[in-house]
Amino acid sequence: MVNRKELNPESSPQAAFGARVRSMREARGWRQEDLGELMEYSGVHVSAVEVGRKMPTLRFACRADAAFGTAGTADTFERQWREIRHGSLLEGFPEYVGHEGRAVEIRLYEVGVLPGLLQTPEYASALADSAVKRGAITPEQAHERVTIVAERQAALARKRPPLVFVVLDESCLRRPIGEPTVWDAQLAALAEFAELPNTVLQVAPFDMGERRPFDLPVYLLTLSDRSLMSYAESAHRGHLERESTFVLPMLTAYHQLQAEAPSQAECVAMISQLRKGTP
Repeated sequence: MVNRKELNPESSPQAAFGARVRSMREARGWRQEDLGELMEYSGVHVSAVEVGRKMPTLRFACRADAAFGTAGTADTFERQWREIRHGSLLEGFPEYVGHEGRAVEIRLYEVGVLPGLLQTPEYASALADSAVKRGAITPEQAHERVTIVAERQAALARKRPPLVFVVLDESCLRRPIGEPTVWDAQLAALAEFAELPNTVLQVAPFDMGERRPFDLPVYLLTLSDRSLMSYAESAHRGHLERESTFVLPMLTAYHQLQAEAPSQAECVAMISQLRKGTP
């Protein structure tokens, strides 16, 4: 015990993870070697995680949940790991991304800023760099945000890609992001997205007025078992909803939005006009 290192759980999310592992292990009277055997890790590895020398992995977190019986609870080690991994992202969003990567149908409505699934790396970087300049996030967190965008897009490039329906509020196209070359390339990427066989891209123009059913961004997923899920964000957190009595009305409203919005051909024509510099 003379080599026991005192831990400060408040120093970082990683330290809090390690301190929790140690606390729960010692409460059960286990040595590090005992826990390591249960988790299929060495005692040295467990020690390194506990004192913060080694970053926990998703596999480690899931094995810890199995060993301590915390799987399926509201406070799992997996959730704690995701908070470490995605510390600059809203609570709930990493979980949403996991479901998004497995969904068979994705429906998005976005206001002001293009959704991540449609962003070019340069567009995503311009947004992240702006947040750094405002002091909202660190350069490391900015890099993480851009990486997450790329990972989300890569997850959709699978053998049987999902159907992706996107309705953009006109503000998304009237708000240039980045240098002119970045913005032009982003508009070109939108037109290319519309040409894919598994996508539909529409724009909800300003003059839709009160016929627009949503005032905030909407994310709707259909999973392989045909169950539905929605995701919404406030200023401080994201929320996943699986209750059909809540999600089904949102899906109905989304269909109404698609019916009211101009066609994809009209959307592509608008993008072409913007690239030419005409209103």
